Amino acid sequence: MSALKLVAVYANKKPPADPAAMTLAATAEQTDHLPFASLVISDAPDLLLANNGSPLGLYLVSERAMLNRPLQDLAPQDLPGSVGIFPMIAKPSLNPASADRHWQQVHAPLALQVHAAMTHYYQLQIVHRFFGPAWHGLALCCFASEQDLREKMYDSAEGKQRIASDIANFADTKRSPRKVVARVV
Repeated sequence: MSALKLVAVYANKKPPADPAAMTLAATAEQTDHLPFASLVISDAPDLLLANNGSPLGLYLVSERAMLNRPLQDLAPQDLPGSVGIFPMIAKPSLNPASADRHWQQVHAPLALQVHAAMTHYYQLQIVHRFFGPAWHGLALCCFASEQDLREKMYDSAEGKQRIASDIANFADTKRSPRKVVARVV
């Protein structure tokens, strides 16, 4: 099941407050080296207001809940402890629709197998970019804690290699930005 959402990314860790939105903020002290410092997910059109906190990018996404319930359906106690946000740019030899199909149909089942400690998994397919970096998707890989995210991301060294090999089948691994480790604010 998927749902359309608006996503804005910001350079600072404290974007404008929106009670109807979910905000993920980077856990790193310094964020200059990251593609963004916070990400806001909302189904309210208020996020479209011009210069709402000066976002770096604004996107219409299709949120696919691959593991667990959709984000908006989670009670506060069910929210993930730590989120790895992986921006994705499609492999140049594929069109974005083909890359997305592989990401959803081939990579997601593999990720669910290899990321055994993952508690939630969402694919945010970018269906329209209003402005900002030309990404094609954002993966939200969620774990109970940041320690679990950093130490239990893969079930084995072989699993890590399988994930890396498969990502190279649909994503441009040189141009896709680095992950942002975040928490729900």
